[in-house]
Amino acid sequence: MMLMADHVNKYPPRFANAAFDIVALAASAGGLNALTQILSTLPTEFTGAIAVVQHLAPRHPSLIAEILNRKTALKVKQAEEGDHLNPGTVYVAPPDHHLLVNDDGTLSLTQSKLVHFLRPSADLLFESVAASYKERAIAVVLTGTGSDGAMGVEAIKKMGGTVIVQNEKTAEFTGMPLAAIQTGNADFILPLEEISPTLVNLVMGNSREECGV
Repeated sequence: MMLMADHVNKYPPRFANAAFDIVALAASAGGLNALTQILSTLPTEFTGAIAVVQHLAPRHPSLIAEILNRKTALKVKQAEEGDHLNPGTVYVAPPDHHLLVNDDGTLSLTQSKLVHFLRPSADLLFESVAASYKERAIAVVLTGTGSDGAMGVEAIKKMGGTVIVQNEKTAEFTGMPLAAIQTGNADFILPLEEISPTLVNLVMGNSREECGV
């Protein structure tokens, strides 16, 4: 059940028992393994919504949502235009579409121009999440080549959100994590196995101060 922030401004929706309403995950090369490890260890009662950008071949159907759905207790689906964010649900960007989060808690898909030769773009996802959810948003940058996500984490931090980056040692490909770290906006630089428990603590458990944010 969603709880509204107040009676004056009903957007964006607030989820019960969640300190953060949305977690945006971004990955490229090596991402399926990283996403599987994180999502498979999140509890069924996870109180935030999760949006995922995984770079994929643009001209082929993706099975990533189906694969992840078999690995986690959470519901995983390929994002569709107009989807409403729900807690405990993972929304995966479809191939060749940017995934955007709106301030009314719905999702939009667009085939607007490539960003750094990519569609979907982590930068666009993060920027939309930052604009819509501000301090109640978490961005996570995982393994991958290139620098997608680096501009987006700056937007997340500017709006008061929290940034988690996979550390170099556990990332199969270090381009995306290093680019995000070099912006100076990472609140947590973590080995892969510590990302899931940190998300649980942030979203469902400890206050920002207790988690060091």
